[in-house]
Amino acid sequence: MSTMPISDCEVRDPRVRRTRQLLQGALRDLMQKKSLEEISVQDITEAATVNRATFYDHYTDKFALLAAMVGGGFHKLLAERNVTFDGSCPSAAEAIILAACDYLVMAHSNSGGCNCNTFFEPLMEAAVVGAIRRVLLQGLSAKSARSGPSPELVATTASWAIYGAVKEWFYTPKHPPAAEAVGPILELVIPILEAGGSKSHPRPAAGASGKSVHFRDSRKDRAASN
Repeated sequence: MSTMPISDCEVRDPRVRRTRQLLQGALRDLMQKKSLEEISVQDITEAATVNRATFYDHYTDKFALLAAMVGGGFHKLLAERNVTFDGSCPSAAEAIILAACDYLVMAHSNSGGCNCNTFFEPLMEAAVVGAIRRVLLQGLSAKSARSGPSPELVATTASWAIYGAVKEWFYTPKHPPAAEAVGPILELVIPILEAGGSKSHPRPAAGASGKSVHFRDSRKDRAASN
């Protein structure tokens, strides 16, 4: 049984790539109509016009398929924006943060309101964090210092910090535009990246307007409205 890489760009065999595109497209379409809990492997294979054996040649279950779909989608967004990280450029880290903001918005807007369930959110979170970690690790490994934390540890810490901050931004009621949220998130993340040997200069915690950006506690806001 093969293991699906996060990014489909790693798949060289056109037949494998085509089959995985069919399966991911089928799941994406089904999730417009049903929650993930309601979708079976049989539903996916019928929509993709492949048999169950073919499905299990590529994925262990529907959750692995979802993780590949989300992770691949995020990597595709980064590729379309020509985003890479060489371990030293703060503008690249800024672009990764902005892409995470945009992807989270797109993922929820494309869910059709059917995926606010116990499975979708944590799987999407793990897939996007993994995708961010992968991009950061490529640059950090090239710039790794002889002492200090390993590139793997730094990339893992930074990727969770980025996604956690982006998630806080997304769920904050009346949050500022993504472009304004990037500055303060970047200021928090840069010291983590520098711990791995990435020497860059943090930017002020301000958005495009130059004003300080604050995220409110969405739980407190909801409680206050009750």
